[in-house]
Amino acid sequence: MEHLPFGGVSPPFLAMLRHYLFLILTVLSAPIHSEELEIGGLLLDNTISRQGREFFRQFSQLWQDLPNSEGINVQIKEQVIPRSGTKLTVNMNHRQVYVTYMGRRHQPIKDSVETAMFILIEVMAQSQFSEDNPDMAQDGW
Repeated sequence: MEHLPFGGVSPPFLAMLRHYLFLILTVLSAPIHSEELEIGGLLLDNTISRQGREFFRQFSQLWQDLPNSEGINVQIKEQVIPRSGTKLTVNMNHRQVYVTYMGRRHQPIKDSVETAMFILIEVMAQSQFSEDNPDMAQDGW
């Protein structure tokens, strides 16, 4: 019977163990970069018609350029109204901020998109003001 050094552990195993230990120590001693990944708000598309998808497309292009949207969730939701067209709703953090009605025929929607974005920006500013301002305490004190 062959005598193994180090309590019965074979030399190839020890070499492999040293190699893994070296790798672990190298990784742990490497400088850690603490750059945070900044994720903007969430924009959800719940549209069903061609006009609704076009509204969402134009709105999302404006949304990408909007600063300070962290923590803001926006949902664009479309509901069919029989014989009339669709009702398009923009919700911010589960709160309805804009509603428009689109007929069954294709119509320009650029003005509606810009209006919805301006209203959303105003509501965002109001919500951030009320959260950041100690004078606007919820309990009245």
